[in-house]
Amino acid sequence: MTMTTTTGTTMTTTEPSGAGHGKRPRLARETIVGWMVLVLFVSLASVVVIVHESLHLEVAERANDAVSQEIREFQTFTEEGIDPETGEPFTSSERLLDVFLDRQRLSRGEVIVGYVGTSGRVFYSPGPGTPEVDDGGYDVASDSAFLRAAAKDTSGTRDTPAGEMRWARSVVEVDGGESALLIAAQFTDEETARVDQTVQTLALISLAALVFGGVVSWLVAGRILRPVRQVQETAAEITEQDLTRRIDVGDDDVSGLATTFNRMLDRLEEAFRAEQRFVDDAGHELRTPITVIRGHLELMDDDPESRAVTMRIVSQELDRMSRIVTDLLALAKADRPDFVRMSEDVDLAALTVGLDARISALGDRRWGIREIAEGTTRLDPQRITQAVLQLAQNAVQHTQDGGAITLGSALVTDPRIGPALAISIEDDGPGVPVADRDQIFERFAHGENPDGTRHRGAGLGLAIVRAIAEAHGGRVDVGGEAGQGAVFTLLVPHVTDQGEQEGEETMPIPEVS
Repeated sequence: MTMTTTTGTTMTTTEPSGAGHGKRPRLARETIVGWMVLVLFVSLASVVVIVHESLHLEVAERANDAVSQEIREFQTFTEEGIDPETGEPFTSSERLLDVFLDRQRLSRGEVIVGYVGTSGRVFYSPGPGTPEVDDGGYDVASDSAFLRAAAKDTSGTRDTPAGEMRWARSVVEVDGGESALLIAAQFTDEETARVDQTVQTLALISLAALVFGGVVSWLVAGRILRPVRQVQETAAEITEQDLTRRIDVGDDDVSGLATTFNRMLDRLEEAFRAEQRFVDDAGHELRTPITVIRGHLELMDDDPESRAVTMRIVSQELDRMSRIVTDLLALAKADRPDFVRMSEDVDLAALTVGLDARISALGDRRWGIREIAEGTTRLDPQRITQAVLQLAQNAVQHTQDGGAITLGSALVTDPRIGPALAISIEDDGPGVPVADRDQIFERFAHGENPDGTRHRGAGLGLAIVRAIAEAHGGRVDVGGEAGQGAVFTLLVPHVTDQGEQEGEETMPIPEVS
């Protein structure tokens, strides 16, 4: 079911968990593989085309070089050649062509044709592998159309029944004889066919590489995107009642997403737990005063004295409910990053004197100061004051009128915290039994009086003190001998204005025994 809320021109659509699971989203894996295959295809196709063109150009260049070389050799032979029979320069074009062609060792697919202009005699010398067509083959010397074209142009390319032919010609005048025409030609189809076969093999290899690259990129993309898929699956399975699911974290860069998501789940789970704790705690503690108020209101009659008593009780219970809610809200905020707001250069002496002025109004006790720390530090003075007032109120509740309560502050070196500010509240009450010292800082924990009765209160004060200490990076301890008083010590790191911790042992830390 989809709920749609429209306000003005803005419309927000909210779908419950699990909606739309049947709709398959566009996967990043397919996109990555598609782009990888496309880039690989373009690259390999470019390589095949470039190799094809390069090899064909190389075949053409080799054919042109071979033809040009034959023409140069013929021209050199014409200028410097001697008739081996007479020992004199050639006087006949036929003899010149005959001797020259007899000395040639032609390459594969090469043809040389000599032509004497007046007699029309043709000298034909085909090299090995010269292509042939039909039963009679292809004879360059018999291609009259080609010979007529060669008489006009000096070089060119001709398509013949035997394939492409590259040629060049040279005309030589022989003293006392007719002019000689020499045509050197090179057929390229055989070498071109080998090039095409090579390119075809390269294309098949490229196709196999493309398929292999696609498969590998599919597997690698799946491996890399696995944390993303797990985030999606885990997010779909998470409900308000179950925030315990986590994603397995690997060792690659994308796994950082899973780590961040797990941390987010940790924060959400802690937030839900804090909310649930607050609801449970509020329900647990507020049930009694609500029951008391309801009972007295139901039994209240018209008697003015009875009404006054009932209203006094109701007012007391409402005050207690207000304190409980205030304490619960303080504990609920303890996990928030802005629970403490640190101030720089807090004067410790002024802080201690201010604390003494505040706690001395909590009850009729013999208030005193044992020691005052000197210097400055970095802390939240309001939260520290709240914690010390709570410790002092706790001491007032466990001492008789006229009892002694002593405040002290000092810079110490704690084995676990290092340089620290220690603020202590010491009283001469019954003390804290050793068995209770591990649990009195828990929520709703109540210690026992010497007569076996439980202490009054909601049991949230010391939990607030511990939350404030831990938010500063410190702790709170309780010491003293049972039956001879209790010593509560609040320890927070001592940080100078340069951001470095400093401390000195000016007051021993009470041992927890």
